Amino acid sequence: MTKFHSHAVRGVQQPIRIASYVWLVAFLISCTSPTPAPQVFPTFILVTQAANASPTATPFQPSGEINTSVPTFTQVPPVTAVSTNTLTPVPTLTTTLTPIPPTQVAVAATTAVPPPVDPARTNYILSAELDFDAHTLDVDETIRYYNNTGVALSDIVLSVQPNRYGGAFSLFAVFQDNMTLTTYSLNDQRLTLNLSQPLQPGSATTLGIKFKINIPVKASEGLFGYDYNQIDLVDWYPFVVPYINNSWTLHDPLSFGEHLVYDVSDIELNLKTGSDVVVAASAPSEQNGEWTRYRLYGARTFTLSASDEFLMSESAVGPVKIRSYYFDGYQAAGEGILYAAVQAVSIFSVKFAPYPYETLAIVQTDIHDGMEYDGLVFLASDFYGQYGGGAKNNLVSIGVHEIAHQWWFGLVGNDQAMEPWLDEMMATYSERIFYEFNYPRYGDWWWQFRVDYFSPSGYVDTTIYDGGTFRAYTNAVYLRGAHFMEDLRVRMGDDNFFAFLKDYSTRYSRGRVTTADFIGTVRANTTADISDVIVNYFLGSY
Repeated sequence: MTKFHSHAVRGVQQPIRIASYVWLVAFLISCTSPTPAPQVFPTFILVTQAANASPTATPFQPSGEINTSVPTFTQVPPVTAVSTNTLTPVPTLTTTLTPIPPTQVAVAATTAVPPPVDPARTNYILSAELDFDAHTLDVDETIRYYNNTGVALSDIVLSVQPNRYGGAFSLFAVFQDNMTLTTYSLNDQRLTLNLSQPLQPGSATTLGIKFKINIPVKASEGLFGYDYNQIDLVDWYPFVVPYINNSWTLHDPLSFGEHLVYDVSDIELNLKTGSDVVVAASAPSEQNGEWTRYRLYGARTFTLSASDEFLMSESAVGPVKIRSYYFDGYQAAGEGILYAAVQAVSIFSVKFAPYPYETLAIVQTDIHDGMEYDGLVFLASDFYGQYGGGAKNNLVSIGVHEIAHQWWFGLVGNDQAMEPWLDEMMATYSERIFYEFNYPRYGDWWWQFRVDYFSPSGYVDTTIYDGGTFRAYTNAVYLRGAHFMEDLRVRMGDDNFFAFLKDYSTRYSRGRVTTADFIGTVRANTTADISDVIVNYFLGSY
């Protein structure tokens, strides 16, 4: 069964129309701290096979019936190879693997830009053809993987979520450094590549995967798949799972909660589909004939939603473009959540960190709740149907929750299965911050509507496997988590609490945190004793 993001959701309230609080947000922001500088995104950097090579969608030419026309993008100005040190061709794996220091890897870029913060970040380059009517996706994928684990790797493990849907995933070929790799196994969600020789620490390898997805019908409680007018592609391409504590981390799925753990990566998607199909994506688009290219930096995953019936409204917060995708008959709700998104991105960018991506897409779809991905969130059609204006409703409260995950999941990652509170609790309490600074009179309503109505109990540090039931799990992790954050804030004081949020999001930007990291950062920002607060809410000792 497809796992989806679950929240505590109450029945719809009576529609209440409210006055705009935009002036209040601006005033509070001006009084608290200066607006942080927006994110500056470099030209996308792709590793090439030779110092003077031009970037292509894949380092190997496709064969057979899959993607026989790989797009080649015209670069302006002309592509030049640049490096921070010397131009050293990436070696092909023959007998030994030579470590490649990040500063010596040849790259191709449209201009001579500084390297990313982490030049050894994994790169994914995908060339995909989506047949919207036939519900198929043909893909050539290239993965440039750097061994940053500190140990020699005899295998590499990838997550292949579409393989969990019977008959949906067809694997045609696997390559390593342009050579066909036959020593691999695909079992359920796990693709294990057995390398011909160990990949040494500091070395890099290029993997290629050719596959096809027969997109399944979307289950009533699921997200991945298609319904009569929409295709949602989530966790759709194989990705290398994190290597943590000397093992590859790929947890078992569960009917509620998220089980996947991600490293950050840079992703380029070249997509070809019908001209009548509107695509909502995690990143901005560039047109090149029949192909569209998307580039996403420092992200956990890349997500798409496609429909030939989408309507779209857009706005912006500084350089960040925000787009709301909805269906006919839901314009008021689509524009209502767009307005809330502008408010949320504005206040969270001040209170946490600058918004981490170039765009944000908010997408209506037929699920029971909401779900977050880098640069894109899904919200249930039921929320759009219930919307009657204002901010006292599920569409806004849960929409804000999913938008907050752009910081607490996207920017600051975690193990969503074993320590789900690190993103879910933070996103829930971010709702409280949103209402506090945009609708200060709605505080009591929010606590009752989203939290206390359910009389939450349980330990905040509950895993998805120990939650028992959906209700017990969300009560402990999300709702008791919100009360923990409130008590922590009272104990620390507002100045220290908000300093902690900024420190935490900066210190672990594009990283992955643990409970010890969270508690340690709290203690670094306060002299108050928080031991009793932790004992009250946590099963473990920290």
